Amino acid sequence: MEFINVLVAAAVGWVYGAIHYMTLSKQWLAASGIECDENGKPKNGGSPLPFLLSALCMILVAGMMRHIFAMSGIVTIGGGAVAGLGIGAFFIAPWVVINNAYGMRPFMLSMIDGGYAVIGCLLMGALLNSF
Repeated sequence: MEFINVLVAAAVGWVYGAIHYMTLSKQWLAASGIECDENGKPKNGGSPLPFLLSALCMILVAGMMRHIFAMSGIVTIGGGAVAGLGIGAFFIAPWVVINNAYGMRPFMLSMIDGGYAVIGCLLMGALLNSF
């Protein structure tokens, strides 16, 4: 059952990412500096690789979160949500800020990517303990 929880949490994190980035696509494209064609779509886009890698990475993150929760005794939906929020806000988002700062990327890119990490981890943490 734990493996199912991990897969469901990863799927929800991945779907939330799609919603997050579709909602903020114009801002993210501008902040990331990706060149777009006349229709506003990224040039040289269309590869499924980023989508496959992000799905695999979501499984890894959800699996490690589940392990941390089990080792820490976090068993409630609320506890999982708070722990997930903390992981996103205090582990992943700061790392994104550091990487983008050294890459001289706009702070808005860190806000968009970090915001995804915070909310995505909150959702995944809640779901890991939901059934």
